[in-house]
Amino acid sequence: MTAKDQQVNGTHYKEMAIQPSEFIVRNKLGWYEGNAVKYICRHKAKGGKVDLEKAIHYLQLAIEEYYPE
Repeated sequence: MTAKDQQVNGTHYKEMAIQPSEFIVRNKLGWYEGNAVKYICRHKAKGGKVDLEKAIHYLQLAIEEYYPE
């Protein structure tokens, strides 16, 4: 068994057709974008509204980092 085959604390990622970690790595997403994807993917199965708020926060961080005014 590899680390990709395991999930610590829950099954909310393992039940997805494509795990967020694989999508993030294969598409070479950065820290902010990767975290936003992760929280968007899991909100219905784990954190609800709070996970969507976390995703928004990471997107706000990305905007401030990449597109400063």
